[in-house]
Amino acid sequence: MVDVFGRDLCVACGACVDLCPYFRTYRGKTVQLFPCDIPAGKCYADCPKAEVDLDILAEKYWGRAYEGNALGHTLKIMTARAGKKAPNGAFQAGGTASSLIAFALQTGLIEAAVLTDQEGLIPVPRMITRAEDAVTCASSKYTAAPTLSEFNRALRHGYSRLGVVATPCQATALAQMRTNPLDSEYFRDPVGLVVGLFCTWALDTRGLISLLSRRLDPRRVRKMDIPPPPAEILVIETEEGRVEIPLGDIRHLIPKGCLICPDMTAEWGDVSVGILEGEPHWNTLIVRTQRGRDLVRKAEAEGWLVTGKIPDDNKDHLSFAAAGKKSRALRRALEEGLVNTPEGNGRSSLRINAEALQRIIRE
Repeated sequence: MVDVFGRDLCVACGACVDLCPYFRTYRGKTVQLFPCDIPAGKCYADCPKAEVDLDILAEKYWGRAYEGNALGHTLKIMTARAGKKAPNGAFQAGGTASSLIAFALQTGLIEAAVLTDQEGLIPVPRMITRAEDAVTCASSKYTAAPTLSEFNRALRHGYSRLGVVATPCQATALAQMRTNPLDSEYFRDPVGLVVGLFCTWALDTRGLISLLSRRLDPRRVRKMDIPPPPAEILVIETEEGRVEIPLGDIRHLIPKGCLICPDMTAEWGDVSVGILEGEPHWNTLIVRTQRGRDLVRKAEAEGWLVTGKIPDDNKDHLSFAAAGKKSRALRRALEEGLVNTPEGNGRSSLRINAEALQRIIRE
């Protein structure tokens, strides 16, 4: 994994943790405990920062080469929020992700779900099997989370048809794994549902704890939020009150791996969920797969979800932001020799067809 750790590209998604004894995560940091002489094992095959071929993934999931559309493959884009039958909780926005996971558990679409809880500022992976427990992990986390380590543990304990609430890097790792990259004859796809989350970047957990410790007790943090532009602040809600941190003070805590990520809306999910600009109690919901479409329709019909038409301005703003992230990320990755790296010059972080690449970086 010198191509990831040696280049400081790790985003601590947890995909390599609990596959073998070599990797561990602690307080938001993933480390390799022992050297390994396997040139490309499962950890490498699943990693979202090592030889991710977007064309292979797009062919697998959408039946065509990667096109580089700002929002990825979409069947429908709408607004959504939790319905009356969904469990009540302290939702970050509309509660759409929690409601869909809860409904998928209630109806047996999935037998367990892997979510991200938190202890203070430290993200903690958690597996649940009861619908009512989905809301316990409802708030947003803005630090890198090793969520997929819990996914690996769940597989080891015999679970299948797992639901996962995943950030874009985590959804990419799951997509990598689901292609059966090592061609195992015993492979069975264990993923029952991927609910993707919009994400522009995460923060280094230990760095954020250090920065905030000068102003508050990190153990007493209850909620974090980044309001839509032009706010330019991170809002921290503690047991004592509200603290605002200018984004300019925390941007240096963004891992390098986030800065070369071209995906803002979790393109490899069945559905993707994010904020709805100007409507704090609603979400934007992107439906990407037939499984996602069926889930949304059933959840709405049974009162677990409320949906509506997304305003054109909101859709345009989201597309503009997502296109900007793609362009910035791929230009930076190109500058650092991490895209379509020629054979003999080391492994690539991303591979993408030339036509899509040029179209993206021109935007």
